[in-house]
Amino acid sequence: MPKPFILLQYLLPQHLLSRLVGRIAESSALKAPFIRWFAARYDVEMSEAVEQDPLAFPSFNAFFTRALRDGARPLASEPSAVLCPADGAISQLGGLSELGLLQAKGHHYTAAELLADADAGAEFDRGSFATVYLSPRDYHRVHMPAAGTLRKTIYVPGDLFSVNKQTAGSVPRLFARNERLVCLFDTDFGPMAVVLVGAMIVAGIETVWAGRVCPGRRRQITTTDYADAQPPVSLAAGDELGRFYLGSTAIVLFPHGAVDLAAGLSADTPVRMGQLLGQKRPN
Repeated sequence: MPKPFILLQYLLPQHLLSRLVGRIAESSALKAPFIRWFAARYDVEMSEAVEQDPLAFPSFNAFFTRALRDGARPLASEPSAVLCPADGAISQLGGLSELGLLQAKGHHYTAAELLADADAGAEFDRGSFATVYLSPRDYHRVHMPAAGTLRKTIYVPGDLFSVNKQTAGSVPRLFARNERLVCLFDTDFGPMAVVLVGAMIVAGIETVWAGRVCPGRRRQITTTDYADAQPPVSLAAGDELGRFYLGSTAIVLFPHGAVDLAAGLSADTPVRMGQLLGQKRPN
């Protein structure tokens, strides 16, 4: 039998609850009690932020997506470094097997399912991946693991299950069934996918080039082509890519033979944006 927390997620009106929280998080009138409770509950570290007074922000969402001061997240300096895209903890990482990406023990999902695109999924056949879970107390902006030019995005509507460890170990194909935004980039080592996965009470997902993307206005898969954009959407390693309004998960995919993941990383390893995630292999 499912645990009560998992069963409750199946029964709750996930989207209604998440959008209601989103409205509250945008309110200036309700920000003070919400921010005070959240900062105390999750022991939020403000000393690294540009604005260190939590009540100076115009809304809870502005507080939650706060910018960090210069130098707070130094970028790995190793040659050919591939960077961790976000603060949090490694959920899983490794190679894509014949079953696809590992979600948790006994649970896999394919790249095609995650990306909602069979052709894009095929580009990462036998490749590698890293899944980073952002807890509520973490810095919630997502950055580029490597320099790249945006080819297309795919908005995928879906469920809004929690993405914590307990849920990931219990809900089959969790990351391939939740609402998400797939970002496909061309890099000097081939294609790279960065997938921003929504979750329970995540009020939205935003990118630096398009603004608020999730939730979408239409509940259907929507592909936006950036291949011929002028100017192109090109971002350097470490540049901000997007942000979450409340905690979630970022998944990065690399093609076969392109990146060696860092040996010291494994499931549950704490990580920070900009640290070494792996290194590009020589061409």
